Order: sequence, then structure tokens, then C-alpha cells
Amino acid sequence: MSFNVDEFFNKLNTGNVILSYKGSITTEVINGSLEEIEAKLDEIGESSKIKKKIYNVLVESLQNLYHHVDDMPDDVSTQLVNKFGILVISCDDNNKYRISCGNFISSEKIKYLKDKIDKINSLSQNELKDMYKFILNHQKLSAKGGGGLGLVDIARKTGHKMEYSFMNHNNDYYFFNLDIFVS
Repeated sequence: MSFNVDEFFNKLNTGNVILSYKGSITTEVINGSLEEIEAKLDEIGESSKIKKKIYNVLVESLQNLYHHVDDMPDDVSTQLVNKFGILVISCDDNNKYRISCGNFISSEKIKYLKDKIDKINSLSQNELKDMYKFILNHQKLSAKGGGGLGLVDIARKTGHKMEYSFMNHNNDYYFFNLDIFVS
């Protein structure tokens, strides 16, 4: 049985959900999501330090969705919009925020992405800082606009390991989900 986006999205939308979105990732959606999360965090009286972390991680996450989304599998492309992605921000009882984002990716990108996240997760804060400086000083910008700093920056800012999963849709496509924690 192939991966079902609606079932997965509904599963993410349990507990104390602050922001939830499923659809096309556009500049308007990015701007609207950033404004909405800022207003909701103000409304609940979150500290400025946590608000800044969440905002920065959200910017990176949404940019990753916007710039790195793959074409969709043929069997869902008629049901879902172009540049499809999901985003859910929730908070647990200990004021630990989870930012979950996901999109379809081609199966050939899994090893690269898994290796990259595993490498980032294995580094200390000092090693992340060094890696960030190295990329900043030695990498060229890619055709999609980044030099590979996004995930490193997320790890630096949160101090938490990123969790991820690849859910099989068919032989050619998987749904990639990334969970980022802020406390």
C-alpha cells in the first residue's frame, strides 16, 4: 500500500497544534505562515528567545520546501497542487515545539539527504559552527539559491537533533518528513 498524505497529515495534527498547512508552497504561503506564527506566539506570551528560534527555523524549513520540492508522483499529481508540501507546528506539555515539514522526493535523493542529516546530527555545536563557516566561505550558491547552509543552520539554532523519515509511496517516490525541535 502506498503512502497516504491525508492520513499522515491528520496524524501530525494531534495535540496542541499552533499552525497547520497542507498545499502549494508559495511566497504568499511562506509570508502568511511567518506572520501567523509570530502573532500566535505573541498571543500565548512566548519568550522572545524562543520566538526568534522558531521564526528562524520556520524560515529555513519553508525555504527548503519552496526550493527543493520535487515533481510529484503521477498518481497524486492530479489530486494535489504543484510545489506541494506540509507544515505543522505543535507544542507539547513541556513547551517543546515541533516543526514538521514534508514533501515528496524522488527515491534517488534519499541517500544524499539521509547522509547529510546524519552527518549534521553527529556534530557537536562547535563542529556545526565550523561546518557553517566552512560552507559559508567555500561553497558556491546552487541553482536553487542555497549553498547547503539551511540544515546546518537549523541544527545550530535549535541545539537538537533533527528527526526524519522516508515513507514509501512507490518505487520512484517517497514522502520525506523532517521534525525539528525547539525548546
